[in-house]
Amino acid sequence: MYSILAVVERKPIMPLWQEVVVGAVAFGILCFVLMKYVFPRMEQTFAARIEAIEGGIERAEAARAEAERLLDRYRAELAEARTDAARIRNEARADVERVRQDVLAEARQESDRVMAVGREQLAAERQTIVREVRTEVGALAVDLASRIVGESIADEARRRGTVERFLTELESTGSR
Repeated sequence: MYSILAVVERKPIMPLWQEVVVGAVAFGILCFVLMKYVFPRMEQTFAARIEAIEGGIERAEAARAEAERLLDRYRAELAEARTDAARIRNEARADVERVRQDVLAEARQESDRVMAVGREQLAAERQTIVREVRTEVGALAVDLASRIVGESIADEARRRGTVERFLTELESTGSR
């Protein structure tokens, strides 16, 4: 009955003093364990996270600085490449112009050479034609002279001499 009376005599809002003592001792042990083992571990974890974050920030800044340095180097190399390309382009233009001038000079020389050869051939053909015409004119003159004179000029050496004399007189008359 004691237990029923204890429940009836007891106030429902107020806990028993034994429960308060047990709760206070358990709370004290819990606080001791938390302060001794858990909080230092949490502090270490927080410190490690802070270091990781700060290190990450430092690494990010270092990476950004490296990226900027590489970007500047890339821009410098790009500018140098553009300068080189312009120089090469100008050199190529100059080379093309030089080659063009060389080809034109060679073409002129070849043209002059062909014209000289043509003139030489023309002069040689003229000489040949003049000889042929002289021979023919001489033969015609001798035939004509034979008919006019009425006698045959049969001697070949004589005929040639007469023709040469006649043609020489003709040339000297034509050159005056």
